Amino acid sequence: MAVLDIVHYGDPILRKRCSKIQGISKLNPIIDDMFDTMYEAEGIGLAANQVGLDINLFMIDVTHTEEAEEPHVFINSKIIKKHGEEGLYKEGCLSIPGIGIDINRPEYVILKYQTLDGKWHENEFNGLLGRAIQHEVDHLNGIFIVDRISEIERMQYNAELKELEENSKSIIKTKLDTKGFVL
Repeated sequence: MAVLDIVHYGDPILRKRCSKIQGISKLNPIIDDMFDTMYEAEGIGLAANQVGLDINLFMIDVTHTEEAEEPHVFINSKIIKKHGEEGLYKEGCLSIPGIGIDINRPEYVILKYQTLDGKWHENEFNGLLGRAIQHEVDHLNGIFIVDRISEIERMQYNAELKELEENSKSIIKTKLDTKGFVL
């Protein structure tokens, strides 16, 4: 198992709608690495595109609360319905480190997804798990928490976002240059 690099705001993969997974049986090593990465970063959720993978996969572990007894892995997920009003809750993001934003999300979410056995499920979630699901599905659809606030609110984060974006461009350029490509 390995800790993967988390990509940050500005990396194009984070704005891409992630692709459906066909070969579920081959996911176990990726899932193990993603859990290691999430735990190392002290996160409660991680979407595949946050580690540079263009696949519809995310995991959540809220076992430190009384809400869940085990970590969850969601494959080919789609939110079917949202309802209720939970209100504002401060959310952080591993791809936007150091920024916490009050986000208003619905209290309940109905999610259609596959599990590692390939079976389809449709369940309703709420609480921290429901909120984390909405956050990670946003990632799979190329949406950040900063996209969920007004332009005026977002202005206070512009400097940090610009710095993250510049750092991401530099990392991408370095990776391309070391492979013999030039931007």
